[in-house]
Amino acid sequence: MSEIQNKINKLIENRETARMGGGEKAIAKQHEKGKFTARERIQMLLDEGSFEEFDMFVTHRCYDFGMEKKHTFGDGVVTGYGTIDGRLVYVFAQDFTVTAGSLSLALADKICKVMDMAMRAGAPCIGLNDSGGARIQEGVNALAGYANIFQRNVMASGVIPQISAIFGPCAGGAVYSPALTDFIIMKKNTSNMFLTGPKVVKTVTGEDVTQEQLGGAIVHTTKSGVAQFAVDTEEEGISLIRQLISYMPQNNMEDAPLAMCTDSIARLEDSLNEIIPDNPNQAYDMYEVIKAVVDNGEYLESAASYAKNIITCFARFNGQSVGIIANQPKFMAGVLDINASRKAARFVRFCDAFNIPIVTLVDVPGFLPGTTQEYGGVITHGAKLLFAYCEATVPKVTVTLRKAYGGAYIVMSSKHIRGDINYAWPSAEIAVMGASGAVEVLYAKQLAAFTDAEEKAKFIAEKEQEYKDLFSNPYNAARYGYIDDVIEPRNTRFRIIRALQSLATKRLQNPAKKHSNIPL
Repeated sequence: MSEIQNKINKLIENRETARMGGGEKAIAKQHEKGKFTARERIQMLLDEGSFEEFDMFVTHRCYDFGMEKKHTFGDGVVTGYGTIDGRLVYVFAQDFTVTAGSLSLALADKICKVMDMAMRAGAPCIGLNDSGGARIQEGVNALAGYANIFQRNVMASGVIPQISAIFGPCAGGAVYSPALTDFIIMKKNTSNMFLTGPKVVKTVTGEDVTQEQLGGAIVHTTKSGVAQFAVDTEEEGISLIRQLISYMPQNNMEDAPLAMCTDSIARLEDSLNEIIPDNPNQAYDMYEVIKAVVDNGEYLESAASYAKNIITCFARFNGQSVGIIANQPKFMAGVLDINASRKAARFVRFCDAFNIPIVTLVDVPGFLPGTTQEYGGVITHGAKLLFAYCEATVPKVTVTLRKAYGGAYIVMSSKHIRGDINYAWPSAEIAVMGASGAVEVLYAKQLAAFTDAEEKAKFIAEKEQEYKDLFSNPYNAARYGYIDDVIEPRNTRFRIIRALQSLATKRLQNPAKKHSNIPL
């Protein structure tokens, strides 16, 4: 056998060794936990045969605490690029079978390299996280590795889409990289995210808490809002990443890909003419409206279990990717509060960063009152949503279905904050407040003078009706041009699509600045 053939055989052997990660026992242990290996995850994520790996033979550079005897090809992360539905993406997957996927400087360098390449190529970067945290043996070098990744997350923000999937532990400083990305997917029961673990919590605060209670998928998708998606299986999570990517452009200089539309543009949805109840205080389901107007009734909701009073989702109109923000009257009457404002503001800013038009469906009675909200800074958080809409330069189409009261009317992509095309249904009520509250303010002196309860009630009823006649319809706002047209509900799909078509060539630039100072 020639020397060259020997070297080729050695290469093949080394590749096989690298692909085995931490070895058969470690892989078996990973499978016993119901977890896939890093390579298995990448294989599921990318189009078959498209993965091109980098840095397969990198090893760590630590010689303390006996680490000089423990070198593994790849050093705990698999990196490279491939395609999803034929579109280029870059990916890194932490390998828990190698030193529990702990982060060394060499491992961080591999991740940084692939992120740099994604930026240069203008392609999404996907991180599959499953790591025990910093490699303690490397000391400050491990911290430097994290910091290098965080810096790249920030530089890539708004330039290329960044998606994180948490398929195992993600603790301490490691949580900040996913937190800096656009969307986080967590697997129930096996993934967790927290800055300090249960033992530290017990020592410092005395609380007894499990990892799942402290930072599990349900916690972060219902209570904290840190993650947007919780999935039952890794397969579901990976399928979700592929679906998410389909709504996004490759980078901030491109538009999202157009999908083939098999749904008629002019489809009428008669059910929408009947969906608004006669009683203004009665709820209906905004999901029914969304399903009725988008292509084939299909949408992908983000943060579905968090701040349910507002809906944020991706959908398509005539094959065009859009972001939908919609108040949900079925939950807390669709009122805006701290969590809803934060959730929606983040979604608006993502859509604006990546040239995805925004469709806003409005039915909002105002902001949630009370000391809990005021002490929690609802003013600042509400201002985030206002700021996001004001700053957005993408096409913005707004449809007011029913209530649009007070500051919440302004915030929800009104004409005054550069809403491009603003429609209203005949059931729309655009006013400073509801009739009962308005009468109390407008006629406070007269009401105080009444001694007869029956006469007072009659007076209130008359004045409320006067107020309703004036504001419980969209024509007062339309008179000033704040509403571009009052539309028949069943025509909503057609009118939105036509509006988006007319805005396809929209050009709007904000003043030159280093960056804005969004209220945080």
